[in-house]
Amino acid sequence: MNQNLVNSLIENLNHDNVNTRLESLQELQKLIEAGQLERPQPGGFVNNHIHTTYSFSPYSPTKAVWMAYNAGLTTAGIMDHDSISGAKEFIEAGKIVGIATTIGVECRADFSATPLNGKRINNPDQKSIAYVALHGVPHTQIDKVDAYFAPYREKRNERNQAMTARINELLADHGVELDFAADIVPLSRAREGGSITERHILFALSMKLIERFGRGQKLVDFLKQDLKLEFSSKLEGYLLDENNPHYTYDLLGVLKGDLVEAFYLPAAEECPPIEDVVKLADEVGCILAYAYLGDVGDSVTGDKKAQKFEDDYLDLLFDVITDLGFKAVTYMPSRNTLDQLLRLKSLCKKHNLFEISGEDINTPRQSFICEALTRLEFHNLIDSTWALIGHELAATENLDNGLFTAATTAKYPSLEERIQVYKKIGQGK
Repeated sequence: MNQNLVNSLIENLNHDNVNTRLESLQELQKLIEAGQLERPQPGGFVNNHIHTTYSFSPYSPTKAVWMAYNAGLTTAGIMDHDSISGAKEFIEAGKIVGIATTIGVECRADFSATPLNGKRINNPDQKSIAYVALHGVPHTQIDKVDAYFAPYREKRNERNQAMTARINELLADHGVELDFAADIVPLSRAREGGSITERHILFALSMKLIERFGRGQKLVDFLKQDLKLEFSSKLEGYLLDENNPHYTYDLLGVLKGDLVEAFYLPAAEECPPIEDVVKLADEVGCILAYAYLGDVGDSVTGDKKAQKFEDDYLDLLFDVITDLGFKAVTYMPSRNTLDQLLRLKSLCKKHNLFEISGEDINTPRQSFICEALTRLEFHNLIDSTWALIGHELAATENLDNGLFTAATTAKYPSLEERIQVYKKIGQGK
């Protein structure tokens, strides 16, 4: 086997051209079929929350599928911020390697007109604004969903440029300056319908800081002494290691954890009212899920400070999302304590809400595998993933065939029964 060829093909999975990405994946799969490359062994794991370069991630949709496939995932789900533009590529990549896929989009919504107004919900940066996820988007509705979010991406970029200017003011005396068009936009797929997030801004800033101070002690001293940032000894160790292959991402994590509040501007027009998002989900036949964060102790992603979120008023939150018309709750089992998760599951059962799992993949250090799924308490999340895939397939054929339509719920009133029926559809049985 020509290892240089394999390395080149893997590198091309992140190529700028989507056709090159998919063709490279096809060539890798041919090598697997020919026995020249080891076939990954599926481990029965699922992940419905994989970010790609259409929001912020080290991975294109094609590379994300390849990483999921090699990690042993049985299914993989794309979930980008304010963008569904990578979905078609993700679906095609899944077909190439034979892994089941599901597609969705994550957005921030304004809860100001609800009883959650003024509360810190699941957003570390802003009260009354919460992250929600639209799961299982029927493939016939991709373009409609994309068109819905396009103007919100434009509004977000207006704020992104203003925040970039604030960073430049903050660092004016330190020989560091960012140009939004030259330094930040090229890190994204904004010209192809992707979004630009705070992570793009901070990744560009990380690159500038490394260019200015180099890697190691000098940069750490600048962060601590000049910017007055506080970060864990673990992260400091990463930044002192000049040979760290994930250096820029680790620096981004430090900046996101403690610098954002210095330049953050409140999101307003880029966050649709939650009532509008509920309406969109109903119109396109997808499954709207609240993204549970829970009070944070030690951050899994390394960029969230210890902070309180929705746990103190979780009963109220469930009442609100149920009244609004949410159909599901999505959560990341590795992020929370068992007590938090068992309480969450109990409330999902009480309110008849569908449970969806996903590991928030946006840095190269994160594992695509959630070991918590091996616990008996979370086996239902594997069934629900196959049901989610079944919903997506059925609703793509006919929107009336979705998991939560009036016709389906009349035929199968029990959510548990529906999950088992749609699981079989997802598995092709």
